[in-house]
Amino acid sequence: MNFEQSIKELEEIVHKLEQGELSLEKALEYFEKGIVLSKFCTTILDDAEQKVNILVKKKDGEITEEPFELKG
Repeated sequence: MNFEQSIKELEEIVHKLEQGELSLEKALEYFEKGIVLSKFCTTILDDAEQKVNILVKKKDGEITEEPFELKG
């Protein structure tokens, strides 16, 4: 399963849970699966963030690569 498939399945789970027509057991089953999918997607996004680099143009016109860092 990839990121896009996981997000789509997570959206479907949220929709089913929001409808409020599931039994408690089924709702808990969907909730648990949603947590697993959410963690999977978060891991993929965290890994992608670590790989992102910023291209910086210096005063002399040279372009260099620097690691991406969140400021906050």
